[in-house]
Amino acid sequence: MGDIKGFLKVKRQNTQYRPVCERIKDYQETMLLRSDKDSQEQAGRCMDCGTPFCHWGCPIGNYIPEWNDLSFRGQWQKAFQLLDATNNLPEITGRLCPASCEYACVLGINDDPVTIRENELNIIEYAFGAGLIKPRRLKKRTGREIAIVGSGPAGLACADQLNQAGHLVVVFEKDEQIGGLLRYGVPDFKLEKWILDRRLEILKKEGIVFVSKMFVGLNYRVEKLNKDFAAICLATGSRVPRDLKIEGRELKGIHFALDYLIQANKRASGQNLAADRLIDAKDKKVMVIGGGDTGADCVGTAHRQGAKCVVQIELLAKPPECRTPDYPWPKYPSLCKTSTSHEEGGVREWSVSTKKFSGENGWVKKLFCSRVTQETAGGEFEIEADLVILALGFLYPEHDGLVKDLGLELDAKGNVKTDENYMTRVPGVFSAGDMHRGQSLVVSAISEGRRAAYCIDKYLMGRSNLPML
Repeated sequence: MGDIKGFLKVKRQNTQYRPVCERIKDYQETMLLRSDKDSQEQAGRCMDCGTPFCHWGCPIGNYIPEWNDLSFRGQWQKAFQLLDATNNLPEITGRLCPASCEYACVLGINDDPVTIRENELNIIEYAFGAGLIKPRRLKKRTGREIAIVGSGPAGLACADQLNQAGHLVVVFEKDEQIGGLLRYGVPDFKLEKWILDRRLEILKKEGIVFVSKMFVGLNYRVEKLNKDFAAICLATGSRVPRDLKIEGRELKGIHFALDYLIQANKRASGQNLAADRLIDAKDKKVMVIGGGDTGADCVGTAHRQGAKCVVQIELLAKPPECRTPDYPWPKYPSLCKTSTSHEEGGVREWSVSTKKFSGENGWVKKLFCSRVTQETAGGEFEIEADLVILALGFLYPEHDGLVKDLGLELDAKGNVKTDENYMTRVPGVFSAGDMHRGQSLVVSAISEGRRAAYCIDKYLMGRSNLPML
């Protein structure tokens, strides 16, 4: 612990963002990186607790007090080495993670917690800027080839770990480019894609083979996959969306959030789309149904596309602003979160149930809603909308194709079932990430990928030197 009174002398510095009037005109990152000096001061607030609950709250077990101390002392290279030991994608989690570690911070009991997520981001960006991150040269290969199907955070983390263990790893992705939902589901204003490409270039130089536009189970047969590889890890995510099957659902202008975000990301990258397939919010009254992070991403995207107005509704009641007895420290609490997208405008409503859609000439024009707490007479109301985005979450992975062809067993929620070693009932076939655990966080997917890699390495070699976390 560098400064025993650091948390008393320095207050938490909240994240700084670009002005709203500036950022809604483009898709560049909204968040501003802190200076090294400010990061050192913020890292000095860490108390180096005897029992670091931040570590307990982190799915990948980051060495948080240790690299905070090193950052405070300006020992950035050592801080990076500790961060790199547990996290394959810190430049991603440093931008996207909801920071469950901060809610478990001991300082947060009676003060503002340490800015752990931003401290992590500053370490990794310093490392990139200083040239500390270079492709690692592997001295020995095992001769075993492993297929990873899916290139999201779980697939990338698993591939990185197995490659470090000396295996030849091939990552298959059905989309045009590598990255899964990191590329196509997360808007650029939260994660610019050059950041993802920067990491992918390193992984390629280290020997990982990436094959895009390859739909395993369709244009790459399962039989060939089993024959060509010693082990397979399935990490295709949970991409079957939850629908809202009510009257008027067949009307045009009602779309799933992921379809909308994928298009928006492709357009932001300069890709032209056919006009008759375009989902565009320009000059439209936009309704986003669903109050989670994906819904917020749709709100921010609609602002940038020039929506006339944006309304976001949520079925559940408005969460509290502060921690309640239902979520005592150090649990991750259910709180009302205001994202950068919400700061940019629009209206948010809670406890709203959508009863039906109505339209004109086959296009949606209106929603009929009611207050959940007033579903008797007097609680009904209408909202006009030209574009409706369904951001209701995801149910489970796609069952047709790969899952069906391999004859995999599903759990009660429809996810791919595995044993405690991440292996499905098919020997040598493993699964990790949202496909295995259901829709979750990026950091949880990374954790799953790392754990699965350990189990795959042990399955192939009899033992593993990879970390379990």
